[in-house]
Amino acid sequence: MFTGIIRAKGSITALERRGGDVRLSVQSDGLPFGDYEVGESIAVNGVCLTAVALREDGFDTDVSVETLDVTSLGSLGVGSAVNLEPSLSLGDRLGGHLVSGHVDCLGAVTSVEADARSIRLAIEIPAEFGRYVAKKGSVSIDGL
Repeated sequence: MFTGIIRAKGSITALERRGGDVRLSVQSDGLPFGDYEVGESIAVNGVCLTAVALREDGFDTDVSVETLDVTSLGSLGVGSAVNLEPSLSLGDRLGGHLVSGHVDCLGAVTSVEADARSIRLAIEIPAEFGRYVAKKGSVSIDGL
């Protein structure tokens, strides 16, 4: 589980296609990767991914065909900026909402309007997913 509060920015440093799947290498100076273990989950743009290798400045993760099909990760390239959030541990302070990190579909921003000190986005999603979105519910966009 995640909170939707981004802990660090990172970038894609390598992208290797492997029989339909993709291995991503992510670099960031903003997370203590030495404190993590292989097998832990780290959200990349809100998508729950498993660390398969760790370095002092980042990690590698394998992204499946299914994940590439239903998220925006397939459009990333070397140098792309990403939002990062490590998974929650039991007892962690939330400070945000609970976000599963398991993405069902892609949406498209159809309008952006100023609204006092906020910005109001209109996002279109595939019709078959509309029944899962509550009027006052939360939706994660790139992990936020």
